[in-house]
Amino acid sequence: MSKKLEAVVEDGVGEVAFRQIRTDIVCGRLKPLEKLRLDALKTRYGVSVSTLREILNRLASEDLVVAEGQRGFEVSPATATNLREIADLRLLLEGHALQLSLQGGDLEWEGRVVAAHHKLAVVERQLLAGEVERTADWVRYDFSFHNALISACGSRTLLDLHASVFDRFMRYHMLAVSFRGKAVSEDHQALFELALGRDFDGALTKLTTHINSGVEHVLGTGRI
Repeated sequence: MSKKLEAVVEDGVGEVAFRQIRTDIVCGRLKPLEKLRLDALKTRYGVSVSTLREILNRLASEDLVVAEGQRGFEVSPATATNLREIADLRLLLEGHALQLSLQGGDLEWEGRVVAAHHKLAVVERQLLAGEVERTADWVRYDFSFHNALISACGSRTLLDLHASVFDRFMRYHMLAVSFRGKAVSEDHQALFELALGRDFDGALTKLTTHINSGVEHVLGTGRI
């Protein structure tokens, strides 16, 4: 295999490993303050030490990993202060993107919102019926719905920033291991109706209470 082809293969494997490690942190499989030892990660994720260093530095730029200088890396801590900071940042980004999206959203945007809300609502009904194994699906569809709401904002950079912050916010919900119940489903229904009605003020108010209620729910579990 040529050096160039080896590099391409390593880049592809590295990207897969990056997504796996990132998902494991967001989903709580790699715990807050857990030491990320390169030899163990090399075996677990099947990539070289040099690639792992690049991956962990990328994750450090998202505040999912902390670089400890010569001592290596560890998963970022989970604190009430950090959760509130992330919630404020999410609201700032999502609120701005939502305003742009409601102003510029066309029929295709409406279709994305309707489809995303339908999938989310189905999973939420299943969770409310006791099907707790659908929690991972809920996490995915929750993001898809919020992403659909802001998908007509016209800024790829804004969408990417929001996605990163949303995952850091969702990490706390996964660590809390607790679905918020009927209230979160009702919030999503209200956001859906307000967005399609192009009521930005109402949607922003609902989004604010939705995010802040999520913070209080997580902290109320006592697991953070």
